[in-house]
Order: sequence, then C-alpha cells, then structure tokens
Amino acid sequence: MKPTLNHLRQPIGELLENWSPALIPQNSILNGQFCRVEPLNVDSHMSELYEAFTKDSKNKIWTYLPYGPFEGSALFSEWMQNYCLRNDPMFFAIIDNVSSKAVGMASYLRIQSEVGLIEVGHINYSSSLQRTIAGTEAMFLMMQNAFSKLGYRRYEWKCDSLNRRSRRAAERLGFTYEGTFRQATIYKKRNRDTSWYSIIDKEWRALEQAYLEWLSFGNFDSKGKQKVKLSFFIDIYRDKI
Repeated sequence: MKPTLNHLRQPIGELLENWSPALIPQNSILNGQFCRVEPLNVDSHMSELYEAFTKDSKNKIWTYLPYGPFEGSALFSEWMQNYCLRNDPMFFAIIDNVSSKAVGMASYLRIQSEVGLIEVGHINYSSSLQRTIAGTEAMFLMMQNAFSKLGYRRYEWKCDSLNRRSRRAAERLGFTYEGTFRQATIYKKRNRDTSWYSIIDKEWRALEQAYLEWLSFGNFDSKGKQKVKLSFFIDIYRDKI
C-alpha cells in the first residue's frame, strides 16, 4: 500500500477524516459465559482476592509486579484503598461464574481517549484463574469493551521482558510484538527492559470472531477441555484482515 503524499511530495500518515475521540471507560460490569469483569470494590473483593492470591505460597505471582506480596490482609486492603480506586489505572476484579468469587484482577491504564490509546495491565491471576477459559474470556471482554463499545484504536500490553509467561500470554491472545525498550524503568530496585505488544482496531474484527469461535460451547468437552486452540482460530481470521 503506497503512502499518502502531501503537497510537498512527502509521505504522511493516513488521514482519519471520520475519527472522533474514544469514550473514557466507565465503572460498568462486563458479563461473559465463564466470568464477569466488574469494577474493583475493596469491601466486596478484598477478602476473596487475598484468599485466592495467598494460595500461591511461594508468591510467584508478585515477582513482576511493582508491588506485593503483602504480609497480611490489612496491608493488602490498605494498598487497594490507596492505589486501586483511581480512574487511571482503573482496576477490575475478575469473578469466576462457577464459584462467584473474585479470583483475579486487571486494569485499564494510560488511557488517552483523545487519540484512541488504552493499555491493559496490572494483571494478576490467582492459581484458580490461571490456564482457564474464564481467564482468557476476561481478557477478551476487556478488549471487546475497549474496541467495540468505547472506540479505541490501539490496545497495548507491556511486560518485563524477562516475564516469559506474560510474553507468551500476549502472543497467545493475538497481540503483535513491537519491540523491547531497554532500561525502560526500575521497580523493586531492579532494572526492567519492557516488551511492547499491541492490537489495533483494523485487526479487531477478525480477532473478535476468532475469540467467539473459541469461546463457543461446542469447542469444549464436558470437562471444560478445549477441542481447538485459540491460536488456530486467530491464524484463520488473521488471514482475512
């Protein structure tokens, strides 16, 4: 595709004649088949999240986050009160539909509605949510809300470049790797090189169909085991972009 040229014959970006700013996320509940994603509430979610997170006796889930682990529910509650009740980052609890308990959290952040940019981050899945249908669906619900309801153009995922599980998750979920920012920040007195991933609106319609195919009840057996991997559907629909 040839670039657009201005009157000086210089290549310039695509003209967005019909672009209007995206909507700012609201504190609304995102309902799915296997989970729901709802605004984080300390009174409603703290105890369940703390119980779920402390099942990880080695505290592996906190290694690549800039906070935690917390020695006791009181400190966890204090952190939630001081950090998780803002508009940016905007935190959500992930509720498993079978147990009706909060088993993980995630947030929108770096929200720039005027240019259509939003990031998903602060993702922390307890052992009850890791490698589950609900865990994948939660990420889909947040993507779908950002693109289809709020009108964002770009959806980002960033992680410590040494966090292999996060990098694999981003790739499995359909994000495109864009590079690594060396010495991007410092957290817990450690250097962090940050790996950047994204999905853009031009890819979303195809990716949404891939997710809907994967999430269909016919794709899982009676024990909840997938018959066809998400990557299979993503590869099929990406060819249609």
